[in-house]
Amino acid sequence: MEITGRLTADAQVRTLSDNRQVVNFSVAVSDSYKAKSGERITQTEFFDCSYWIATGIAQYLTKGTIVELAGRVSARAWVDAEGQPKAGLNFHTSKITLHGGGAATDKAQPVNQTAAGAAPVHEAEVVPNGTAPDDDLPF
Repeated sequence: MEITGRLTADAQVRTLSDNRQVVNFSVAVSDSYKAKSGERITQTEFFDCSYWIATGIAQYLTKGTIVELAGRVSARAWVDAEGQPKAGLNFHTSKITLHGGGAATDKAQPVNQTAAGAAPVHEAEVVPNGTAPDDDLPF
């Protein structure tokens, strides 16, 4: 599933008891439509997001930044301290694409991080019979 929304606060990196780290942040996703009465209706859903792959992205996830996320969604329900039932949505993020709009745009260029990691993987060129590749090709 993919969602696009705006961060509601700066991301936080948490270290768990087993020394694993997770980036937690919240995203607001708005949708609007025109009702039969002609009135414009806007609905906003809030997702509590977690990103387990790399914590370095947290510095770019600042309040107001527009992000495109890929991952899976799950629902949760609980009873608060006053006995009131509550519900929320979790988003287990596997890919983050920044689109700007927050304080991160002043710091650096947009970053696209995926489960494969932030660094590109380069494959070695395989040449048959141990010969050198022909470097004078025009392409």
